Amino acid sequence: EVQLVESGGGSVQAGGSLTLSCTASGYNIRNSRMAWFRQRPGWEREGVATIYTGTNKTYYRLSAKGRFTISQDNANNMLYLQMNDLKPEDTAVYHCAATGPDKSIEWLSVPRMSSSEYTYWGQGTQVTVSS
Repeated sequence: EVQLVESGGGSVQAGGSLTLSCTASGYNIRNSRMAWFRQRPGWEREGVATIYTGTNKTYYRLSAKGRFTISQDNANNMLYLQMNDLKPEDTAVYHCAATGPDKSIEWLSVPRMSSSEYTYWGQGTQVTVSS
């Protein structure tokens, strides 16, 4: 059974930093596409950052570029999201996501920020940024 478990959320003031972690079990993150999504109150779930672990190539939504960094730890089967210069509009539940099996390298190589393209999801961790 695949499990993705997020941790590291919390409450910070604007300008602060947090690092989210995602521990994968029953799923080998090597050569996979993984992502962080967030669900803000009143908004649809949106992709924040994605990584193809085979090449370490990353892609960010515009509002996250320059402030957030997605990274992987293959040895420990973990995904991270370093978030700096947090803003109140970053307040959301952040979810780790991973694609299903049997994806070609060509498919995995394309940045994917739609929730429908991900099969496995964590329960999420709350990030609250106060002004």
